[in-house]
Amino acid sequence: MKRIDLTLLVFLLWSSSAAAQTLFFEGKTVRIVVGFSPGGAYDVWARLMAHHMPKYVPGSPAFVVQNMTGGGSMIAANYIYGVAKPDGLTFGLVTPALYIEQLNGRKEVQHDWLKFSYLGSPERTARIFYIRADTGYRTIEDIRRAAPREWAPRVITGPDFSETTSGFKLSIVPGYQGAADVNLAIEKGEMHCWGGTVQAFFGSEPGRTWAKTGFVRPLAQGGPKRDPRLPDVPTVWELMDKHQTSEETRGLAKLLLAPDDLGRPLIGPPGIPPDRLRVLRTAFIKMMNDPDVVAEAHKKGLEPSPVSGDEIEGLVKELVQPREVIQRMRTFLQN
Repeated sequence: MKRIDLTLLVFLLWSSSAAAQTLFFEGKTVRIVVGFSPGGAYDVWARLMAHHMPKYVPGSPAFVVQNMTGGGSMIAANYIYGVAKPDGLTFGLVTPALYIEQLNGRKEVQHDWLKFSYLGSPERTARIFYIRADTGYRTIEDIRRAAPREWAPRVITGPDFSETTSGFKLSIVPGYQGAADVNLAIEKGEMHCWGGTVQAFFGSEPGRTWAKTGFVRPLAQGGPKRDPRLPDVPTVWELMDKHQTSEETRGLAKLLLAPDDLGRPLIGPPGIPPDRLRVLRTAFIKMMNDPDVVAEAHKKGLEPSPVSGDEIEGLVKELVQPREVIQRMRTFLQN
């Protein structure tokens, strides 16, 4: 009898919580703040999720997308952390590479990745480093032999594969608001190379066309193994094996590439009520497992491989590094 009473109590509590969340979200609007300009992979994912999420959240709230560019999504991340209310009605879609900026101690970072509320991520990502084919360089080694640590191709953003693996340095050029601006700069010859993601390269234009025409040449990729679409492009790990990179530097490379495991996380302000966040996390996973959503994502050139909010929380905790590793990373990035 006591067991029946306990089961009934649990059911009543769950029903009460579900009803409360339905009442809360009903008639509300949830914002997804995208840290990049329209047209890129982050923006496409945000709009796809905004279209489908209402079906899975109790109360069927509306979802809208707001682009908030600047600082490689730094402005959006700072806004979510320090300005947005922790009520479950505002989330951000920003690059997890900002975590490296946090470890590097940049004053522009006004947020803490260990304290965000994580809703989930629609996909995991892997780095790709490519250069305009008309530069004449076919491999990382070609650049290294041409002018080790002297000639500096102009690269827009992304982790510096080059110095970690092959002993030459790139000139990082900040200031571009999003993928559209970056791609135009490369086409105009303002920039030579870029460190983006494999998923965005093959999943959107002009990356798909560049891959077919050979306008750019991929030189390295950051995944644990070669992507099937890049069978002749070595991974960072293969390059480090080839150049007999030290274990200390391998650890640094692992830290720099670790944010890719987080994919494109939906982040919320610290302090969202746990029951409300749980409802949204459940809705997110249900949406990402919907065959129609998966099919639509593929049609848009996206590669769904969802990561739950709980998983992301665990991955973020693994990013915590000893002080000596962080100091070495800061020294590396500031040279």
